[in-house]
Amino acid sequence: MSPLRLNLSSRARQLSGGDAIVVSIPKSGRTWVRAFLCAYYCKRAGKTFTLEPEKYELPEVPRIIYTHDLFEQRTKADLWGKVRGKYLVPASELRRAKIILLARDPRDAFVSHYVQLVRRSADTPNELKRKILSELLRDEAFGIQTIVETMNRWLKEFGSRKNFLFVNYEKLRAEPEKTFRELLASLGQASPDADAFAYALAFSDFENMQKLEAAGAFDSKILKPGDVSDPESFKVRRGKIGGYREYLAEEDQCYAAEVLKQLHPRFGYSS
Repeated sequence: MSPLRLNLSSRARQLSGGDAIVVSIPKSGRTWVRAFLCAYYCKRAGKTFTLEPEKYELPEVPRIIYTHDLFEQRTKADLWGKVRGKYLVPASELRRAKIILLARDPRDAFVSHYVQLVRRSADTPNELKRKILSELLRDEAFGIQTIVETMNRWLKEFGSRKNFLFVNYEKLRAEPEKTFRELLASLGQASPDADAFAYALAFSDFENMQKLEAAGAFDSKILKPGDVSDPESFKVRRGKIGGYREYLAEEDQCYAAEVLKQLHPRFGYSS
């Protein structure tokens, strides 16, 4: 069943007017994609890097909206926020703008999100911080079941539209240059500027991003570690494919594998 996409909150303006909308579960590589695109368009426009390039108000720099949409609506909205649809992208915007669904293995995304909640986010409720990994894995709101259901709902809602692009995190890791070219092509850059592309590729490299975050080089709290002495509190933390095996006990891996059977096969995470 598709969600009723009415956003009656002041946040609706932030989620509207984009040329493209990047939708993802938390910790699916969104910051990496955002850093690359911002670096590319800033370099191409001859401007200083920023995670908010739309502030330059240049026609050659598209407005890209980054959202967790349904997942945030379920995990962050209070009762009044749920009534107003606070975190939902309005239906008219999804019909109008380019939609990019960024997907990652739900097990890796879950573990990384768990670490962020307990080691990085200052506003995480104490009751969540007290939960052990195994408990949160089965949590009604934050657990892997919610991740799978949300991904399926997104795919059902707009996966067959002409303005849709599916981007796989694992493919990005394996073939960053090829995948970023495909991403730019979907945004109207079929023949990207060579210098800007090379710059953005190097800038958004995982190790470079970690160094920049540790040095406090970014203009946004989005890319600031919770504690510079704690590597687990960094936004750019590990990015390891299959890293969930180092965190989940065997029983929890079996549970996650069972839930994953419900995920649409188009995602490619059946095992």
